Amino acid sequence: MSRGQANYDDKASQDKNAKGASGQKTAPVDSFQPNPWGLYQVHGNIWEWVEDCVNDTYEGAPVDGSPWMKGRCEQRVLRGGSWVSKADAVEAGSRYGVQSEGRVSNVGFRVARTLR
Repeated sequence: MSRGQANYDDKASQDKNAKGASGQKTAPVDSFQPNPWGLYQVHGNIWEWVEDCVNDTYEGAPVDGSPWMKGRCEQRVLRGGSWVSKADAVEAGSRYGVQSEGRVSNVGFRVARTLR
């Protein structure tokens, strides 16, 4: 990731060439270019809650894009890194589980719907 692609903490990075745009806070959604599907801020800025339950591997995961509702469902998955993340955590595939009732300033969610 580079300064023009995501908001993350370049000072926390092991990569000394990292250039995140973190001003130690979230950035407006349109601060960076959208991805090829037109979605903004899928990398960095805030960790995004997803509906998936936590699982240690992808074995048995749905392949149709539906949420994974089996596993440790007292925890839910966060994806994408945030403004306080290192560069290597700022990607859509980066994930970890947290208690579902937790609230912190670098976690949010994206409202989405299926188009038909």
